[in-house]
Amino acid sequence: MKRVILAGVSALAVVTMMGAANAADLPIRQQMPTKAPLYSAPYNWTGFYLGINGGGAFGRSNWNGVGSGFDTSGGLVGGTIGYNWQFNQTVIGLEGDADWSSIRGSTSSSTLGSVETRNDYLATVRGRVGYAFDRILPYVTGGLAIGNVKADTPFTSSDNTRAGWTVGGGLEFALAGPWTAKVEYLYADLGKDSTLAGTNVDFHTNVVRAGLNYRF
Repeated sequence: MKRVILAGVSALAVVTMMGAANAADLPIRQQMPTKAPLYSAPYNWTGFYLGINGGGAFGRSNWNGVGSGFDTSGGLVGGTIGYNWQFNQTVIGLEGDADWSSIRGSTSSSTLGSVETRNDYLATVRGRVGYAFDRILPYVTGGLAIGNVKADTPFTSSDNTRAGWTVGGGLEFALAGPWTAKVEYLYADLGKDSTLAGTNVDFHTNVVRAGLNYRF
């Protein structure tokens, strides 16, 4: 009986050793090569662009002798043209726009009757300075504002083009391909002018708008 057991143990040991030897002879499985991640260059804002913009405006108009003034509001839509230069992450640009405007407001006066201030177009020429976070560009802007101011009473009216100033800021985003989108706030002041027989009328407004640009 002992001989049978010893023979069985010996046979099992031989089979185990042969299996280990065969396993050692198997080729080592090679690790599959992995692809290196594609390099994506930082977005560059340098270049010329054209675009459209639109939004709304709200502000005040003051007539001397007509209380403390009255509110004005309306919409704007128009076109944009500009150019950017990027230096490291700093972006410097020059931008101009011209918008059709429906900004207006009116009130009643004991001396002049019903009075109205209206703005039919508003254009700006501004510098821009921003700091690029790759495809996101926050910026500040300021420069020249040009627009007309219409002043109407029941007896007379005037329509003068005025030059003033504007300042504001915005955030622009690079979309797919050559497209960018922006949201922007501007404060525009077209000053005060003697328009109706010595009556001074001023106009200033807050513009909130969005825009879509195509970069070349």
